[in-house]
Amino acid sequence: MTAEVMETCLDPVLSRLVTSLKEAESLSGEQDLGFLQSLLESKELNALVNVHSKIAKVGKDDRVAPLLSSSMQVAVEVLEQLAPRCHISPLCKEVFHLLQTPHLQSLLFAHDSIAKKDFYPHLPDIPVEVDEDEETIKIVQLVKNNEPLGATIKTDDETGKIVIARIMRGGAADRSGLIHAGDEVIEVNGINVEGKTPGDVLHILENSEGTITFKIVPSDGKGGQRESKVRVRAHFDYDPLSDPYIPCKEAGQAFERGDILHIVSQDDAFWWQARKEGDRNARAGLIPSRNLQERRIIHERKLVENSNESKKGSCASICSTPPGSPNPNSCRGPKTKKIMYDVAENDDFDREMIATYEEVAKLYPRPGVYRPIILIGAPGVGRNELKRRLAARDPEKYRTPVPYTTRPIRTGEVPGREYIFIPRDKMETDIQAGKFIEHGEYKGHLYGTSAESVRSIVNAGCVCILSPHYQAIKALRTPQLKPFIIHVKPPSFDQLKESREAARARSTFDETNSRGFTDEELEDMIKSAERIDFLYRHFFDDEILNDDLVKAFEMLVQLAQKSECEPLWAPATWVQ
Repeated sequence: MTAEVMETCLDPVLSRLVTSLKEAESLSGEQDLGFLQSLLESKELNALVNVHSKIAKVGKDDRVAPLLSSSMQVAVEVLEQLAPRCHISPLCKEVFHLLQTPHLQSLLFAHDSIAKKDFYPHLPDIPVEVDEDEETIKIVQLVKNNEPLGATIKTDDETGKIVIARIMRGGAADRSGLIHAGDEVIEVNGINVEGKTPGDVLHILENSEGTITFKIVPSDGKGGQRESKVRVRAHFDYDPLSDPYIPCKEAGQAFERGDILHIVSQDDAFWWQARKEGDRNARAGLIPSRNLQERRIIHERKLVENSNESKKGSCASICSTPPGSPNPNSCRGPKTKKIMYDVAENDDFDREMIATYEEVAKLYPRPGVYRPIILIGAPGVGRNELKRRLAARDPEKYRTPVPYTTRPIRTGEVPGREYIFIPRDKMETDIQAGKFIEHGEYKGHLYGTSAESVRSIVNAGCVCILSPHYQAIKALRTPQLKPFIIHVKPPSFDQLKESREAARARSTFDETNSRGFTDEELEDMIKSAERIDFLYRHFFDDEILNDDLVKAFEMLVQLAQKSECEPLWAPATWVQ
């Protein structure tokens, strides 16, 4: 290509620069001008300038200016509003399914990317030639108000200098974009911090009003990392004000068991940054990481084990807690947890998980596919009666699989109605082949629910209702079934006894004799419910207190409709 043709392909602005360089070269003859000319004539640079010019031209046209850059979020909010109305209006149902189509969601995602100008290239920083011994000093001014600055500091282990430990996402320091983790603090409001402790620096900040001026040495690390999109469900309560080991109590984020947390940063191995889901403009706070919380739980359980082995079980022995426990000053007696270490049930305890956080995502209802409803509870609590009433309410919609058993058929029973009766060797073979989703042995006979019977109910477009033994939860809680698990709990002993006597409830523990529940059976029911709650409560989607059967059934109907119509938080693996 000749020089004349090349010039016609150049951007007009770049073409004028090349002409000016040629005139300067004829006068000075410097070699650097030749290099710059070749750069300006390169195809890559001209292509970038051409793209930039077209985008800039489009941006000036008000007719195509985006009205918002969060159309995907708006679509999610619309889905949440439409979900409860799908069974009322066919139009709502049609729009609900339309908004979930991959093509439309891809279009909204592309729209948001363009609106946010994510297509702009992120060019590397221009290197500045400075003396190797000379440090770059940056002056940063932030206006102090009632909001915390959103940064924590620490003493560097190697240099002994004060450095920024972390920047809280969404806080004042983060929004300014001027301070980053790893920056070295030299002065605060003209006061040199050399030799001072982090506590001394915090005291200076507390006594400062208006504008706060920092003199810092920028770190070599890269800042401006994007927020994580991870959401988790918390399986424990947390109060940063009672945590003696959090780096800064004011920077902590309190939450309760069951809260959905948006984890915005996991850069620190021990302290994550999170905000409660829905608090879009809130500053992120510190919470213990999964690894740290697991270590605390293990440590606490060892203390409880030791206290159970002690005859006295004194408060002092429980509360003499080394670093790592949630709160060494708290003292809670081991009365409730003693049942968790029953020697006869150690096998269950050894197998249970340490529940801290579970990554979750929104699971949206699918047309014609319903989540199985699983009722978990202590024997005799009433879950089978609730299951029977729900199935009787709408037999065409709610169905329960017929269980299998190896026991002999009894008078009045019809094969395939109460049970499917099969030989023991046949059932043992099927169990080994994995054909049963849950099974067990009672009084020398095997009982179980086949996986195929559950799948057939789900594939038929019906709601499958199960009330298995609580040890079957892990086998049932799979991405294939996506069950909605409800814990049916008994009330206090007095309420339990009064409600069972008023309803003339019959004991399920003596098949040969119809009688009421004994006090011992009621106490065992409560004890079993406490153990189930301790071991498996992180698997439950909701719970029902069965102190009144009519109210408990109404609650079950509401939860069943909720599982069918509303987008609900579920394990992220189920959605992915």
